[in-house]
Formats: sequence, structure tokens, C-alpha cells
Amino acid sequence: MGEGMPNDALLMPLISSANIACGYHAGDERTMQQSIELALQHQVNIGAHPSFPDKENFGRTNMHFPPAEIRDMVKIQIELLANLALKNKCRLHHVKPHGALYNMASKDNILATAICEAILETDASLVVYAQSGSALIAMAKSMHLKTCSEVFADRSYEPDGSLTPRTAAHALLRDEEKVVAQVLQMVMQQTVMSGGQAIPVKAETICIHGDGEHAVAFAWRISEALKANHIYVPKG
Repeated sequence: MGEGMPNDALLMPLISSANIACGYHAGDERTMQQSIELALQHQVNIGAHPSFPDKENFGRTNMHFPPAEIRDMVKIQIELLANLALKNKCRLHHVKPHGALYNMASKDNILATAICEAILETDASLVVYAQSGSALIAMAKSMHLKTCSEVFADRSYEPDGSLTPRTAAHALLRDEEKVVAQVLQMVMQQTVMSGGQAIPVKAETICIHGDGEHAVAFAWRISEALKANHIYVPKG
């Protein structure tokens, strides 16, 4: 949320947690404020979505900084959103890194450590949202942070459980039926298909990319499918 896309007001009633851009890959103080207000209207958990300083590429280009710089840039972004939340008489619930920072931290223990240190130094009660089975989930647990393992509704998976790179033609799922089927399998069976094989995942939160062409349709269909299968998603 808060990435300059036109769908935020339509998406917010359909979700339980919002990852709000903190200015480094998209957004600014105005969009952060708007996103907080929308989230409060719909009892949606507010989370910081820190990234590399890469607005030109929407935070999706791998970048390399010393661990201390990573820690500081993540900390700055969390604090920006946390301070705005306080002005709105609410507080942050979670932190989910964005784009390349997220993907790199899923496999890099040093990067994962720097992110966790930033969270600990800002607010140790914040929940770390990260990819199921990732280095970031493991590191957060080892540093006694609360975690929420994430799966992706609109992305395909590799046999090792990682996301298919966006450069691949089949990386993004565009068919509503396939998206709903993948979500239900991940939630109900704790597996996802890759190359004809069922890969284990831990589905505690489901990501939908707000900049996706079908984001609103996906969110609505997923919400309805979960309800139809008596799967309750708590809000607020």
C-alpha cells in the first residue's frame, strides 16, 4: 500500500494487514498518512514495508550495502511510519521488507540479521513478515522476534521453495482460478506446486501485490474462497 497505485481504497476492505511503503522505493509522508487512515477505517494491521533506496526501479534491483547501513536504512523507514502512526493514535503491527531487500534477506543471513537488528532497536514487539522457510524467518526466531511466515498468491514457486524470478515468463500468476487454487492449497494443505511436485510451505499470511494488474479481483476472490472454506482471517 501507499505505492502510488489507484487500488488502495478498493483493496483495504478485503485485507487484514497492509504493508505500507516508507518512501525509499515508493511513497512519501502524504501517502503514508493516507494509508494509515485507510487501514484504521477498515481495522487493518499497519506494517512498515522498508526497501532499498531505489525509486527508479521500484525497489526491485539487488543492491549491496554494509550491514550497518542496511540496519540504519531499515530502522529509519520503520521509525518514519511508526511516528506517523503515533500521530494517528495507533501503532505498527509488523515489518515486511520489500522487493529485492526481501528476496535477498530470504537467503542471506547477514542481511537478515541487519534487518532484525533494526527491528529490535526500533520496537521488539513488531512481527516479522517474511517468506516461509526463509533465512529471515529463521534469524528472527533466533533473535526472539515474533514471526509470520508468508506465502504468495500471485507468484509461482521454484522447486527449492523460493519465488520464481520476475524475469521468468511464468513468474506472475494472472489467472484468477489458478490463484485461488494455489491459495487454498497453501492454506489447507501447507504445500504449493512447483514443476508438478508439492513443495512444503507454512502459510500464516498471504501476500497479494497491490501493484498487480488483477490485485483487486484476486483479493476479492481469495477472500470469498477463504470464507467458503470456513477459514477465518482476523482483522485489527
